[in-house]
Amino acid sequence: MIRRKNDKPCLFVLDTNVLMHDPTCLFRFQEHDIFIPMVVLEELDRAKKGVSEVARNVRQASRFFDQLMCHADKSEIDAGLPLAPASVGGGITHPPTGRLFFQTEPLEIHLPDSLPGATPDNTILGIAQSLRTKRTDRQVIIVSKDINLRIKAAVLGIPAEDYSNDQVLEDADLLYTGLEILTPDFWEHHARAIESWQEQGRTFYRISGPEIVGWYSAQCIAYGEEGEFEAMVRDKPSPTEAIVELVENYRLPRHSVWGINARNREQNFALNMLMNPELDFVTLLGGAGTGKTLLALAAGLAQVLERNLYREIIMTRVTVPVGEDIGFLPGTEEEKMTPWMGALMDNLEVLTRPEGGDWERAATNDLVRNRIRISSLNFMRGRTFLNKYIILDEAQNLTPKQMKTLITRAGPGTKFVCLGNISQIDTPYLTETTSGLTYVVDRFKHWPHSGHITLIRGERSRLADFASQEL
Repeated sequence: MIRRKNDKPCLFVLDTNVLMHDPTCLFRFQEHDIFIPMVVLEELDRAKKGVSEVARNVRQASRFFDQLMCHADKSEIDAGLPLAPASVGGGITHPPTGRLFFQTEPLEIHLPDSLPGATPDNTILGIAQSLRTKRTDRQVIIVSKDINLRIKAAVLGIPAEDYSNDQVLEDADLLYTGLEILTPDFWEHHARAIESWQEQGRTFYRISGPEIVGWYSAQCIAYGEEGEFEAMVRDKPSPTEAIVELVENYRLPRHSVWGINARNREQNFALNMLMNPELDFVTLLGGAGTGKTLLALAAGLAQVLERNLYREIIMTRVTVPVGEDIGFLPGTEEEKMTPWMGALMDNLEVLTRPEGGDWERAATNDLVRNRIRISSLNFMRGRTFLNKYIILDEAQNLTPKQMKTLITRAGPGTKFVCLGNISQIDTPYLTETTSGLTYVVDRFKHWPHSGHITLIRGERSRLADFASQEL
């Protein structure tokens, strides 16, 4: 972010990709004004067709323009349209007081010879440079998600910023981890303020003190590296008081989940969340090999086939290829999704290995596969899932709006599990701080029926462990 002059209001020149990314950006600049170059309107017009998320955002941005221009004549457009907060509806907490300006007349563009050609980026740079001369009462700033455009602007001495209003956090390192590790002297300071009891075979503690203020419902509490004390916050009667419950130890062979045991502290907490029917929404973050998919699938099979808590498992993921796309895929929806579900197939091989022969193994595979359905995200809009166990893999590639669309599909008795690694984002214009997965982790941490844990240790193999650390 550049340093703005506090005594001078800003005129933000919006690039097309900002409106493609977030059409409500028009209402998020508070008291500052917005300028829309004509080349941006041309690019929006070319991108409005289709069923993609970008095309939908473009059409929504055009509808906002139409609402703001309703019954306005040429003189009113030249003077700037007020950004009325009623035009966007909910979601805007600070009503804007600035004005919206369109390019209504040709502007003299004088770019250096080092920027040849009338490309849209160069046109926006020239318009911003001309506005700096014409609008001396404002600090003219380009807002773009395009890094190269911001680099060229910096070379020309034109202020440029990234659109950061959609950032959940300033730094991904500040993201809620779901785990609170108690200090070595915690019990000494809180010994007199602790009350313990047992209820239906479960152990509870009531802890009071100033350190409890930062705790959230369903947060994991740990003391010691060897599992001396592992609990989860079940209730917060007051800001300085919490009721915590000792968690099940899924490291023990007798407490396995579909034949799977936890191998570390974070995996143990994850299994406790996944097996808890009171938690409707669970998010698991972690790098490659930390066991996200395996734990979620094992917990799903145990609750679908053994406990009958859910009717079936629905597994889906974002279809963003790592390399070149291989083209159209034949078959039904499930057959088209099969190449994207390699992680599911790999983990099913681990989870369906009975001790018997080929017949027992084939029978188990048929039973498991009949209760697992693979769905595409493209057909989720408008659906309602009842009593389902939904696993959303690679959730870091979703925008906050897409995440909201998916989670609101959950009906009564449905559990939603989101898996992802925010350091492996493949979607353009999404970063660790703007990903939909980061968004839901931060927004759901206050809700008592959701849980989150960040898995740290890789348990896939010593080769994968070393590669994830050193490469």
